[in-house]
Amino acid sequence: MAIQTINSATNQVVCSFEEMTDPAIDAAVAQAATAFDAWKTTAYPHRAALLHRVADGLRAQKRALATLITLEMGKLLAQAEGEISLSADIFDYYASHGAEFLADETLSPAFGSAVVRPSPVGVLLGVEPWNFPFYQVARFAAPNLMIGNVVLVKHASNVPQCAIAIERIFHEAGGAAGLYTNLLLSGARASALVGDPRIKGVSLTGSEAAGASVAAEAGKNLKKSVLELGGSDAFIVLEDADIDQAVRWAVVGRTNNNGECCVAAKRFIVVEAVADEFLQKFKVQLGQLKVGDPMDPATELGPMSSEVAAAQLAEQVQRAVHDGAQVLLGGHRVAGPGAFIEPTILGGLTSAMPVYYEELFGPVAAFCRVADEAAAIVLANDSPFGLGGSVFTQDVSRGQRVADQLDTGMVFINHPTWTQADLPFGGTKGSGYGRELAALGIEEFVNKKLIRVSALTDPF
Repeated sequence: MAIQTINSATNQVVCSFEEMTDPAIDAAVAQAATAFDAWKTTAYPHRAALLHRVADGLRAQKRALATLITLEMGKLLAQAEGEISLSADIFDYYASHGAEFLADETLSPAFGSAVVRPSPVGVLLGVEPWNFPFYQVARFAAPNLMIGNVVLVKHASNVPQCAIAIERIFHEAGGAAGLYTNLLLSGARASALVGDPRIKGVSLTGSEAAGASVAAEAGKNLKKSVLELGGSDAFIVLEDADIDQAVRWAVVGRTNNNGECCVAAKRFIVVEAVADEFLQKFKVQLGQLKVGDPMDPATELGPMSSEVAAAQLAEQVQRAVHDGAQVLLGGHRVAGPGAFIEPTILGGLTSAMPVYYEELFGPVAAFCRVADEAAAIVLANDSPFGLGGSVFTQDVSRGQRVADQLDTGMVFINHPTWTQADLPFGGTKGSGYGRELAALGIEEFVNKKLIRVSALTDPF
């Protein structure tokens, strides 16, 4: 697999990199194992200081790093800067709260005394996607380094310069060799690497196929895995919602990161009483978005991450139309160079169409009318995915009741699914398992060791 920077606004190759050889990978894993032996003995304040320095380095280089993101995967420059800020916040968050999260838990056994003491497990492999090339790494690396683990990161093959920059920032922050290691290699070789006995766990964010491959290797080798495999988040609009507010958030939820976001709002499920009003306003606002160069501050929707991604999404739209769906807005590639897709709304999707169950990863919205709240819940749950979702209503208690009935890992009321350092992130069903971020995100790759103290006179 080619490891290249391709500017998706022009589809021009910027630079290419050679994959690591097998001996180089073996040396990297060995170096990580050696680094773990030293890192696991350090105190929490020492680890926190490194994470704070990484955060400082990210903020100090925000513009340059954001420009790399935009160049390599097409994110709007302002959003790329926001990603760098969020990533820095995650490193600071675990530096500030990690010791608290990892404190001993005192037990009260029938006799004697006991504590559960969190301890690191070793070298971890992270397989990370291109759509948030710094944030995805931060939410994996920050908590695990605070625990005392060390990390190897196989990043997506189309963001190599971002991957290299993250490793450089760790070195500039004073991180020892092997503490954080970037691996330039293909996905297939990363799956095979899971079997290396020096690697003790793996975390992957990516496609269902990639997740299944990595999870199979992890299971075969009796290793813990965490998977985040995307989603098809429902955006439910009830009849008592503030429609103007819902439409504003619908546009943000569908087009943030050019629509290439696991927790983007993808299925817009609107109660019939307000469906016409919502659709009319949604079409107007999506149709007015300025599509163009992601480096231009005036641009509101940039290209997709690659020509392959754009072609795949366009094929999904064409297949949906062939199967009977209606194009309510857009539906075409944008003329000219680059991996651009028009903002698009599809209607009339039914469960007989394969696309009904697929993730639309880009600026294409599925619009669905339903009779009432109960029908909205049924439709929202009729998906192989279960990452996030949102409910729009002016009755918060009603929104909470609906949220309780959605089969997802996250539900937001009057806001599209979102992320921040202090909120746990993860899903269920085909969206994977495990959690990242917040206190839950530091518990996945931890040995919760019981230490029991008994007196000689205690019973057996």
